[in-house]
Amino acid sequence: MSIWTTAGRLKNVGFACAPEALKTLIEHRQGESDLVERDGVFYLMATCEVPEAQQYEPDGFIGVDLGIANIATTSTGYRAAGRGLNRHRKRQAALRAKLQAKKTKSAKRRLKKRNRRERRHVANTNHTIAKQIVTEAERTSAGIALEDLTGIRQRVRLCRPQRVAIHSWAFARLAAFIAYKAKRAGVPLVSVDPAYTSQECAERHHIDTRNRLDRARFVCRSWGRCPRRPQRFPHHRPPGRGRVECGACVTRPCRPVSNRGVWTEEPTRQPVGRLPPSPALQGCPEGPGQVDRHPSSGAT
Repeated sequence: MSIWTTAGRLKNVGFACAPEALKTLIEHRQGESDLVERDGVFYLMATCEVPEAQQYEPDGFIGVDLGIANIATTSTGYRAAGRGLNRHRKRQAALRAKLQAKKTKSAKRRLKKRNRRERRHVANTNHTIAKQIVTEAERTSAGIALEDLTGIRQRVRLCRPQRVAIHSWAFARLAAFIAYKAKRAGVPLVSVDPAYTSQECAERHHIDTRNRLDRARFVCRSWGRCPRRPQRFPHHRPPGRGRVECGACVTRPCRPVSNRGVWTEEPTRQPVGRLPPSPALQGCPEGPGQVDRHPSSGAT
């Protein structure tokens, strides 16, 4: 590699990278490259032109719901919990406040270093989630339906702690990662309107603000039960999987017994809270909070 400098051209400069990246650079036409210096170390941002993969005809779509409590939730049951990332952000915010209070040059240098470290951690988490979603869609020959959350920060009015959470929410970066990985793998990607997706029942399509008990539990008010779907996402409704609990919400789906997506009959149990009496629960043979032992039979 040769680099043009103000003192002349430097030739035969060593260049180290991963074997896969080096193979890609050799096989494809190289584009513009940038030389970046960070903390006394020089990095070469090399680019190359990779041909786009041909898109296939999707056999259905996998709906992806983006959030803060759960970074991403798919209609097939995959859920990327955001508890660890939110805990990391709170810890970094507390350390940032302490360093900002010192107002020294060394504190400012530490702030820069910690800021870059936090960005790398968030980017790595989003890369992992995006790769998991695109790989699943490619394996099942399905497309990806992604919410278009453009302008969501301007549409809502929140208190100060919630503003901190929503402004540090990297949903656009995750969507960009999913988009470019899907394009590279030939996976169809569509954007859907996110209006009322968090209030609509996937079973009866009833929309009500009271359907959400909190941001982790969902119960349809029209019939007093949770949808039969493993994760509530109305844009893509797979066949009934898992079981229904009368008057209680199950937010954790049945787990697949293999990578082929075969679902077990017995759901993963977790503690659930009881609901206030509802007219829709009248006549339920097992009473509120009990498991319906016959998921194939409809609720009356």
